[in-house]
Amino acid sequence: MVQAKKRGKAKVLALYTTATVVLALMIIPYLYMLIQSLAPWHEVDRVFIPSSLGVRSYTWLFAGGAASLPRPWLRALGNSALVATVVTLSRVLVGSLVGYALAVLSFRGRGVIQNFILFHMFYPGIILLVPTFLLIRALGLYDTYAAMILPGLVSTWAIFMYANFFRTVPKEVIEAARMDGAGELRIIFQIMIPIARPITAIVFLFLFMERWIELLWDLIVIRDPAKQTLNVLLATMFGPYGGYEGPLYAAGVLLTFPIIVLFLLFSRRFVQGVSLVIST
Repeated sequence: MVQAKKRGKAKVLALYTTATVVLALMIIPYLYMLIQSLAPWHEVDRVFIPSSLGVRSYTWLFAGGAASLPRPWLRALGNSALVATVVTLSRVLVGSLVGYALAVLSFRGRGVIQNFILFHMFYPGIILLVPTFLLIRALGLYDTYAAMILPGLVSTWAIFMYANFFRTVPKEVIEAARMDGAGELRIIFQIMIPIARPITAIVFLFLFMERWIELLWDLIVIRDPAKQTLNVLLATMFGPYGGYEGPLYAAGVLLTFPIIVLFLLFSRRFVQGVSLVIST
Protein backbone atom coordinates (compact mmCIF):
# COMPACT_ATOMS: atom_id res chain seq x y z
CA MET A 1 0.00 0.00 0.00
CA VAL A 2 2.82 2.37 0.90
CA GLN A 3 4.69 1.48 -2.27
CA ALA A 4 1.55 2.17 -4.36
CA LYS A 5 1.17 5.62 -2.79
CA LYS A 6 4.83 6.40 -3.49
CA ARG A 7 4.43 5.34 -7.11
CA GLY A 8 1.31 7.49 -7.37
CA LYS A 9 3.13 10.52 -5.95
CA ALA A 10 6.06 9.89 -8.30
CA LYS A 11 3.72 9.84 -11.31
CA VAL A 12 2.04 13.07 -10.20
CA LEU A 13 5.43 14.69 -9.68
CA ALA A 14 6.58 13.56 -13.12
CA LEU A 15 3.43 14.96 -14.72
CA TYR A 16 3.81 18.31 -12.96
CA THR A 17 7.50 18.46 -13.89
CA THR A 18 6.75 17.70 -17.54
CA ALA A 19 3.95 20.26 -17.62
CA THR A 20 6.22 22.88 -16.03
CA VAL A 21 8.99 22.26 -18.57
CA VAL A 22 6.57 22.41 -21.51
CA LEU A 23 4.99 25.61 -20.15
CA ALA A 24 8.41 27.19 -19.67
CA LEU A 25 9.41 26.32 -23.24
CA MET A 26 6.23 27.99 -24.48
CA ILE A 27 6.52 31.10 -22.30
CA ILE A 28 10.27 31.83 -22.56
CA PRO A 29 10.18 33.12 -26.19
CA TYR A 30 7.37 35.56 -25.40
CA LEU A 31 9.03 36.57 -22.14
CA TYR A 32 12.26 37.22 -24.01
CA MET A 33 10.44 39.36 -26.56
CA LEU A 34 8.72 41.34 -23.79
CA ILE A 35 11.97 41.95 -21.90
CA GLN A 36 13.85 43.00 -25.03
CA SER A 37 11.05 45.42 -25.94
CA LEU A 38 11.59 47.15 -22.58
CA ALA A 39 15.38 47.04 -22.64
CA PRO A 40 17.65 50.02 -23.46
CA TRP A 41 18.38 49.98 -27.17
CA HIS A 42 22.12 49.39 -26.74
CA GLU A 43 21.38 46.20 -24.75
CA VAL A 44 18.75 44.64 -27.02
CA ASP A 45 19.75 41.08 -28.05
CA ARG A 46 23.02 41.50 -26.14
CA VAL A 47 21.87 40.54 -22.65
CA PHE A 48 18.92 38.47 -21.45
CA ILE A 49 18.38 40.55 -18.31
CA PRO A 50 18.86 44.26 -19.13
CA SER A 51 20.29 46.74 -16.65
CA SER A 52 17.04 48.73 -16.68
CA LEU A 53 13.56 48.67 -18.17
CA GLY A 54 11.77 51.43 -20.04
CA VAL A 55 9.12 52.15 -22.65
CA ARG A 56 11.29 53.98 -25.17
CA SER A 57 10.58 51.40 -27.89
CA TYR A 58 6.82 51.81 -27.42
CA THR A 59 6.86 55.60 -27.36
CA TRP A 60 9.04 55.50 -30.47
CA LEU A 61 6.46 53.34 -32.24
CA PHE A 62 3.51 55.46 -31.14
CA ALA A 63 5.33 58.56 -32.35
CA GLY A 64 5.49 57.12 -35.87
CA GLY A 65 8.91 55.52 -35.98
CA ALA A 66 12.03 56.91 -37.59
CA ALA A 67 11.82 60.43 -38.98
CA SER A 68 13.56 59.29 -42.17
CA LEU A 69 11.09 56.44 -42.68
CA PRO A 70 7.89 57.19 -40.74
CA ARG A 71 5.25 54.49 -40.45
CA PRO A 72 1.80 54.63 -38.78
CA TRP A 73 2.40 51.86 -36.24
CA LEU A 74 -0.47 52.86 -33.96
CA ARG A 75 -2.83 53.17 -36.94
CA ALA A 76 -1.71 49.73 -38.11
CA LEU A 77 -2.71 48.33 -34.71
CA GLY A 78 -6.12 49.94 -35.12
CA ASN A 79 -6.42 48.50 -38.64
CA SER A 80 -5.70 45.02 -37.31
CA ALA A 81 -8.31 45.44 -34.57
CA LEU A 82 -10.92 46.77 -37.02
CA VAL A 83 -10.47 44.07 -39.65
CA ALA A 84 -10.18 41.19 -37.19
CA THR A 85 -13.21 42.29 -35.15
CA VAL A 86 -15.51 42.85 -38.15
CA VAL A 87 -14.51 39.59 -39.83
CA THR A 88 -14.78 37.53 -36.64
CA LEU A 89 -18.19 38.93 -35.63
CA SER A 90 -19.49 38.25 -39.13
CA ARG A 91 -18.18 34.70 -39.06
CA VAL A 92 -19.76 34.04 -35.67
CA LEU A 93 -23.12 35.53 -36.74
CA VAL A 94 -23.26 33.73 -40.09
CA GLY A 95 -21.98 30.52 -38.52
CA SER A 96 -24.70 30.50 -35.87
CA LEU A 97 -27.50 31.30 -38.35
CA VAL A 98 -26.47 28.79 -41.00
CA GLY A 99 -25.53 26.21 -38.36
CA TYR A 100 -29.01 26.48 -36.85
CA ALA A 101 -30.63 26.09 -40.25
CA LEU A 102 -28.61 22.98 -41.05
CA ALA A 103 -29.14 21.42 -37.63
CA VAL A 104 -32.80 22.21 -36.98
CA LEU A 105 -34.65 23.14 -40.17
CA SER A 106 -35.63 20.80 -42.97
CA PHE A 107 -35.32 22.15 -46.50
CA ARG A 108 -34.40 20.96 -49.96
CA GLY A 109 -30.66 20.90 -50.63
CA ARG A 110 -29.58 20.71 -46.99
CA GLY A 111 -27.49 17.61 -47.65
CA VAL A 112 -25.75 19.28 -50.58
CA ILE A 113 -24.86 22.29 -48.44
CA GLN A 114 -23.54 20.09 -45.65
CA ASN A 115 -21.36 18.15 -48.08
CA PHE A 116 -20.06 21.37 -49.62
CA ILE A 117 -19.12 22.70 -46.18
CA LEU A 118 -17.19 19.51 -45.40
CA PHE A 119 -15.48 19.65 -48.79
CA HIS A 120 -14.55 23.31 -48.34
CA MET A 121 -13.06 22.62 -44.89
CA PHE A 122 -10.60 20.14 -46.41
CA TYR A 123 -9.99 22.13 -49.60
CA PRO A 124 -6.61 23.94 -49.62
CA GLY A 125 -7.46 27.62 -49.32
CA ILE A 126 -4.22 28.69 -51.01
CA ILE A 127 -5.62 27.43 -54.33
CA LEU A 128 -8.32 30.12 -54.22
CA LEU A 129 -5.82 32.91 -53.52
CA VAL A 130 -5.28 33.98 -57.14
CA PRO A 131 -8.97 33.81 -58.23
CA THR A 132 -10.01 35.76 -55.14
CA PHE A 133 -7.38 38.41 -55.82
CA LEU A 134 -8.46 38.76 -59.45
CA LEU A 135 -12.08 39.13 -58.34
CA ILE A 136 -11.17 41.78 -55.78
CA ARG A 137 -9.21 43.72 -58.37
CA ALA A 138 -12.00 43.41 -60.96
CA LEU A 139 -14.45 44.86 -58.42
CA GLY A 140 -12.16 47.84 -57.85
CA LEU A 141 -11.54 46.93 -54.20
CA TYR A 142 -7.76 46.61 -54.39
CA ASP A 143 -5.96 48.54 -51.64
CA THR A 144 -9.13 49.06 -49.61
CA TYR A 145 -10.36 47.81 -46.24
CA ALA A 146 -13.09 45.89 -48.07
CA ALA A 147 -10.43 43.79 -49.78
CA MET A 148 -9.29 42.53 -46.39
CA ILE A 149 -12.79 42.10 -44.94
CA LEU A 150 -15.14 40.79 -47.64
CA PRO A 151 -13.38 37.50 -48.57
CA GLY A 152 -13.37 36.37 -44.94
CA LEU A 153 -16.90 37.15 -43.80
CA VAL A 154 -17.97 33.48 -43.78
CA SER A 155 -16.25 30.54 -42.10
CA THR A 156 -17.35 27.02 -42.96
CA TRP A 157 -15.58 25.80 -39.83
CA ALA A 158 -17.79 28.06 -37.68
CA ILE A 159 -20.89 26.73 -39.45
CA PHE A 160 -19.71 23.17 -38.84
CA MET A 161 -19.07 23.81 -35.14
CA TYR A 162 -22.44 25.47 -34.53
CA ALA A 163 -24.38 22.89 -36.54
CA ASN A 164 -22.87 20.02 -34.58
CA PHE A 165 -23.61 21.71 -31.27
CA PHE A 166 -27.16 22.70 -32.14
CA ARG A 167 -27.89 19.06 -33.02
CA THR A 168 -27.25 18.16 -29.37
CA VAL A 169 -29.91 20.58 -28.10
CA PRO A 170 -33.13 18.66 -27.29
CA LYS A 171 -35.81 19.25 -29.89
CA GLU A 172 -38.34 19.69 -27.09
CA VAL A 173 -36.70 23.01 -26.20
CA ILE A 174 -37.18 24.34 -29.71
CA GLU A 175 -40.72 22.97 -30.02
CA ALA A 176 -41.70 24.56 -26.70
CA ALA A 177 -40.40 27.93 -27.87
CA ARG A 178 -42.36 27.62 -31.12
CA MET A 179 -45.53 26.76 -29.21
CA ASP A 180 -45.02 29.98 -27.21
CA GLY A 181 -45.05 31.91 -30.48
CA ALA A 182 -41.30 32.44 -30.88
CA GLY A 183 -40.00 32.79 -34.43
CA GLU A 184 -36.83 31.17 -35.68
CA LEU A 185 -34.70 34.31 -35.22
CA ARG A 186 -35.96 34.75 -31.67
CA ILE A 187 -35.16 31.11 -30.94
CA ILE A 188 -31.64 31.57 -32.30
CA PHE A 189 -30.77 34.79 -30.45
CA GLN A 190 -32.64 34.22 -27.19
CA ILE A 191 -32.26 30.47 -26.72
CA MET A 192 -29.70 28.78 -28.95
CA ILE A 193 -26.86 31.32 -28.90
CA PRO A 194 -26.99 31.77 -25.09
CA ILE A 195 -26.82 27.99 -24.74
CA ALA A 196 -23.89 27.90 -27.16
CA ARG A 197 -21.71 30.40 -25.26
CA PRO A 198 -18.88 27.89 -24.68
CA ILE A 199 -18.82 27.00 -28.38
CA THR A 200 -18.97 30.68 -29.26
CA ALA A 201 -15.91 31.28 -27.08
CA ILE A 202 -13.95 28.64 -29.00
CA VAL A 203 -15.12 29.87 -32.40
CA PHE A 204 -14.52 33.53 -31.59
CA LEU A 205 -11.03 33.00 -30.14
CA PHE A 206 -9.80 30.76 -32.93
CA LEU A 207 -11.25 32.86 -35.74
CA PHE A 208 -10.08 36.14 -34.20
CA MET A 209 -6.58 34.74 -33.81
CA GLU A 210 -6.64 33.38 -37.36
CA ARG A 211 -7.62 36.76 -38.81
CA TRP A 212 -5.41 38.76 -36.46
CA ILE A 213 -2.24 37.00 -37.63
CA GLU A 214 -3.24 36.89 -41.32
CA LEU A 215 -0.27 38.02 -43.37
CA LEU A 216 -0.22 36.72 -46.95
CA TRP A 217 -3.61 38.03 -48.06
CA ASP A 218 -3.20 41.45 -46.46
CA LEU A 219 0.27 41.70 -47.94
CA ILE A 220 -1.12 41.07 -51.42
CA VAL A 221 -4.16 43.37 -51.44
CA ILE A 222 -2.86 46.38 -49.48
CA ARG A 223 -0.09 48.75 -50.52
CA ASP A 224 -1.00 51.95 -48.68
CA PRO A 225 0.88 51.98 -45.32
CA ALA A 226 -2.08 53.82 -43.77
CA LYS A 227 -4.30 50.77 -44.43
CA GLN A 228 -1.80 48.04 -43.57
CA THR A 229 -2.37 45.81 -40.56
CA LEU A 230 0.26 45.57 -37.87
CA ASN A 231 1.56 42.16 -38.89
CA VAL A 232 2.05 43.34 -42.50
CA LEU A 233 3.79 46.50 -41.37
CA LEU A 234 5.99 44.48 -39.05
CA ALA A 235 6.86 41.95 -41.77
CA THR A 236 7.73 44.61 -44.35
CA MET A 237 9.85 46.69 -41.96
CA PHE A 238 12.39 44.05 -40.96
CA GLY A 239 14.74 45.31 -43.66
CA PRO A 240 14.40 49.10 -43.36
CA TYR A 241 14.04 48.93 -39.57
CA GLY A 242 16.65 46.24 -39.04
CA GLY A 243 18.67 48.56 -36.83
CA TYR A 244 15.72 49.16 -34.49
CA GLU A 245 15.51 45.81 -32.74
CA GLY A 246 13.77 47.19 -29.64
CA PRO A 247 10.83 48.72 -31.54
CA LEU A 248 10.48 45.56 -33.61
CA TYR A 249 10.20 43.54 -30.41
CA ALA A 250 7.68 46.09 -29.10
CA ALA A 251 5.61 45.71 -32.27
CA GLY A 252 5.69 41.94 -31.79
CA VAL A 253 4.40 42.34 -28.23
CA LEU A 254 1.59 44.58 -29.46
CA LEU A 255 0.71 41.97 -32.07
CA THR A 256 0.35 39.15 -29.53
CA PHE A 257 -1.05 41.12 -26.60
CA PRO A 258 -4.75 41.24 -27.70
CA ILE A 259 -4.84 37.47 -28.21
CA ILE A 260 -3.50 36.86 -24.71
CA VAL A 261 -6.01 39.29 -23.20
CA LEU A 262 -8.93 37.66 -25.03
CA PHE A 263 -7.87 34.20 -23.94
CA LEU A 264 -7.59 35.29 -20.31
CA LEU A 265 -11.03 36.92 -20.47
CA PHE A 266 -12.73 33.90 -22.07
CA SER A 267 -10.58 31.10 -20.64
CA ARG A 268 -13.40 29.62 -18.55
CA ARG A 269 -15.80 29.54 -21.49
CA PHE A 270 -13.01 28.20 -23.68
CA VAL A 271 -12.39 25.26 -21.35
CA GLN A 272 -16.13 24.55 -21.18
CA GLY A 273 -16.33 24.64 -24.96
CA VAL A 274 -13.42 22.24 -25.37
CA SER A 275 -15.10 19.86 -22.91
CA LEU A 276 -18.33 20.02 -24.92
CA VAL A 277 -16.51 19.38 -28.20
CA ILE A 278 -14.74 16.36 -26.73
CA SER A 279 -17.93 14.99 -25.20
CA THR A 280 -19.87 15.32 -28.44
